[in-house]
Amino acid sequence: MSQLCVALKHPRLVDRTFLARPQHEGFGAVVRRSIGRYELKYFDPFLVLDEFFVTAPAGFPDHPHRGFETVTYMLQGAMTHEDFQGHKGTIGAGDLQWMTAGKGIVHSEMPASHGTQHGLQLWINLSSKHKMIEPRYQEVHNNDVVEAKKDGVKVRVIAGEAMGARSPIYTKTLTMYLDFTLDPGSHIEQSIPMGWNAFVYVLEGEDGVFGSMKSMPIASHHIVLLGNGDGLEAWNKSSSEVLRFILVGGEPLNESVVQMGPFVMNTEEEIDQTIEDFENCTNGFERAKHWSSQA
Repeated sequence: MSQLCVALKHPRLVDRTFLARPQHEGFGAVVRRSIGRYELKYFDPFLVLDEFFVTAPAGFPDHPHRGFETVTYMLQGAMTHEDFQGHKGTIGAGDLQWMTAGKGIVHSEMPASHGTQHGLQLWINLSSKHKMIEPRYQEVHNNDVVEAKKDGVKVRVIAGEAMGARSPIYTKTLTMYLDFTLDPGSHIEQSIPMGWNAFVYVLEGEDGVFGSMKSMPIASHHIVLLGNGDGLEAWNKSSSEVLRFILVGGEPLNESVVQMGPFVMNTEEEIDQTIEDFENCTNGFERAKHWSSQA
């Protein structure tokens, strides 16, 4: 059995797992939502995790955000993004867009190719001191995503560090985001800072074992919430199929969360002010007054 060892002293065990079932979102799109639904409203600092499937004419037409970051990671196909600041571009398979909405963004996300567009979108909360910062983008092309390979394991480092490879992405909220692919029979140990909340989401494979050799195998489209510890052990028990999953961790903000759809603040008064700002096109939403996307 191949192995990558970082000498974990207190491996994290599986705390909870459940299947992300399909639901409709946006305009005709289908998502498997694992964070941000009734079983798991919030996993500090993570607000939403969607595995999305979009076929034209479905998509996510013009809509606002305030108070958090969205991370879009394409697995198949392509999506075109356009916002009221004039930022426009297309992200294809393997590409990454890390968008800090901050004080306000209005944008659209629509299919850019035929067939089904498949990807992940993660919403990461911002602390109260960062909620009203200026919006910004960090975009990384597929070929520029940092990767490492060893002993039957490949990792794409979206944020943070793994197997000696470090992502250039800067995160306002301390976050790690790793895309692992394990060949049959391979095993990893990946460190995670103590005190961070962390989860696994399985993208491919039926025989992923996490936390302990005694754990039950977990199949694709399941989220695995991890207990505390200094890292994760994972095994691909299949003799013929690869196992692909993301490992995501973040430092909890430990702040109150008040959410109304695409607005996430700390108090009801701040949500009321955000709605007023959006409706009146003020305080960050000025450009929304005469803007609509071309999608």
